[in-house]
Amino acid sequence: MPRNPAPSLRALGGIALILLLIVLWGALVASLAQVVGQWPILVQAAFYLVVGIIWIIPLKPLVRWMVTGSFRAR
Repeated sequence: MPRNPAPSLRALGGIALILLLIVLWGALVASLAQVVGQWPILVQAAFYLVVGIIWIIPLKPLVRWMVTGSFRAR
């Protein structure tokens, strides 16, 4: 049975950056709650849907870096 290689420091750093991104993005969105809470409910729903998806955009280059060591596709 083949052994799995040990995780690299790049993978560990990438995981830490992903967690940091989630915490910072959540803090930013939570800081807007007072303002967003005054909007009509459908506008709030659309806002939270959009900001719930936007944080994923920086993940693709970050995951690519974790796997290959480069932020850009070759």
